Amino acid sequence: MSRTPFRRRIAAARVLLVAALATHAFGAHAQAGELLVGNKSADTLWRLSLADGRKLGEAPTAPGPHEIAVSPDGRQAVVSEYGRQSPGNTLGVYDTADGRLLRRIDLGTHSRPHGMRYQADGKRLLVTTEGSDALLVVDTAGKLERAIDIGPGKGHMVALSADGKIAYVSKVGAGTVVRVELADGSTLEKPAGGGAEGIGVATDGSVWVSNREDGTVTVHDPATLDVLDTLDSDGFPIRVGFTPSGRHALVTNARAATLAVFDTVKRTPVALVPLAKPGTVYRETMLGRAALPIGAIADPSGERVYVAISGGNEIAVIDTTTWTVVERWPTGDEPDALGIVESGAPVREEAR
Repeated sequence: MSRTPFRRRIAAARVLLVAALATHAFGAHAQAGELLVGNKSADTLWRLSLADGRKLGEAPTAPGPHEIAVSPDGRQAVVSEYGRQSPGNTLGVYDTADGRLLRRIDLGTHSRPHGMRYQADGKRLLVTTEGSDALLVVDTAGKLERAIDIGPGKGHMVALSADGKIAYVSKVGAGTVVRVELADGSTLEKPAGGGAEGIGVATDGSVWVSNREDGTVTVHDPATLDVLDTLDSDGFPIRVGFTPSGRHALVTNARAATLAVFDTVKRTPVALVPLAKPGTVYRETMLGRAALPIGAIADPSGERVYVAISGGNEIAVIDTTTWTVVERWPTGDEPDALGIVESGAPVREEAR
């Protein structure tokens, strides 16, 4: 009896297994989603695979890309183009399917755009402009709809209430937080702390502000802005974010090169993650030659957190089970802003 058919069947099975494994691996990469990175000194927007950090694409921006906002449907990403020596006054709108620039929105006299937050309709964007002390409402199709005066003090970052009716703006110069009623533009302003910069709204509605000069995070009542709690976060706390479950608050301490993790219910420390790599010579930054972590964002799965190491031109990937750095992905020059395009985001017909 010939054994050739059996051998052929084994060989065919091996081919099918290899093909299946290759397809699975490709599918995992294709469906993992993407991390968007704004490289502030390189004036570029990079796309990295969330599966393994490999670079998927690069697009030029106007000078000084400072923040990134991804639309709720995942189709578009907007970059605030802050400028460098000369003030910038534009927003770059990019197609997340292929990374190309769709349009550039001119903000006119409203310069130094910085913090951004999409409204629930997915069409309008809230934008802080340091050059005009305003909170803008921008239709991302290309129209500036409205400018709300929030007063002097360098309005920097913006957060939004769960119902979309209230915006909260941190003022890094004044050390305050501003509550903005979007329906009529009325405002309420209260002290937060020296160098109030990072801001976010927790799942219970409380407003968290990182105060870089004071080394604290203040937790505010969403209606009155009264301080409910003050948490220590030493080393120039510069950003505030949350894990998808809302269980943990994430604070990057730029000077200390750490990520502070807090329990949002108990308002107590959970972990302090060292972000600097021993023996690394970092680039010159605004805080000297340092790692300088800035932007931080959690993976939609909740399993990882990504931190932009501005002085090291890399992303530190943190495992949220152990709260340790498990990978480092290269970026362009001076990464700062981060955004995530989730897997399964709708794909435009022309990009299929």
